[in-house]
Amino acid sequence: MATGTEPPQIHKGVHGRTRAAIGPRHLRTDRWWLAPALTTAGLLAFIVYSTWRAFANADYYAAPYVSPFYSPCLAENCVPMRAGPNWEIFGSWWGLSPALLILIFPLGFRLTCYYYRKAYYRGFWASPPACAVAEPHTKYSGETRFPLILQNIHRYFFYAALPVAGILTYDTVLAFRDEHYTWGHMGLGTLVFLVNIVLIWAYTLSCHSCRHIVGGRLRHFSKHPVRYRLWSWVGALNARHMQLAWASLFSVAFADLYVYLVASGAFDDPRFF
Repeated sequence: MATGTEPPQIHKGVHGRTRAAIGPRHLRTDRWWLAPALTTAGLLAFIVYSTWRAFANADYYAAPYVSPFYSPCLAENCVPMRAGPNWEIFGSWWGLSPALLILIFPLGFRLTCYYYRKAYYRGFWASPPACAVAEPHTKYSGETRFPLILQNIHRYFFYAALPVAGILTYDTVLAFRDEHYTWGHMGLGTLVFLVNIVLIWAYTLSCHSCRHIVGGRLRHFSKHPVRYRLWSWVGALNARHMQLAWASLFSVAFADLYVYLVASGAFDDPRFF
């Protein structure tokens, strides 16, 4: 019984008066906290690494490889390269790392991705931390207010991610050369780039926006057999969207790390032929 001296209880959020009156925070007995903890650690590690590499402005080109963080190179202060697009659209006034000009598009695509939104909402904001675990927030506004309302531009970042993936594909083709830019060669870096671009395309095409663009708003699949077949393929990829999101995140970071190690002289790129 309340004595009158106890602080008043807050009946908001999941503890609102219209919700089920369950005393415990949750009834789960498994290690539900492990998944959001690992997600937080993985995303935080990528954030730290990509931030360091984006501002480093060095060791991003080792013939014939160019880091995916720096391609296409759009600034005049780019290291002269003969691998990958090098368009000096931004003049000498741009004194920062050229990676900052291009990373906004793939990072924006991932930041607004449906899976990543779920991942960092749970991992960093505990909203909610796991299924059947009450979140600590007293109010919920969803993605209807600034800044989360900007998540709705995900489909436009998808359009921007397509040419970036195309340019990285071009970089992968150019990786079939040696340091003298002679065709018909293949090194360990070539394999790294091949794996990376396959995962990049698989993640990009498994996007929910891509699935909607390909086959959404069709009332009769029988009248659109080509789009239905494409929708089926994208749907199969979409079922693995989470796995592809993590695999491609790791592969693009590893591809950049490989170029950094070769460019900094840590080791020479092994050539198979």
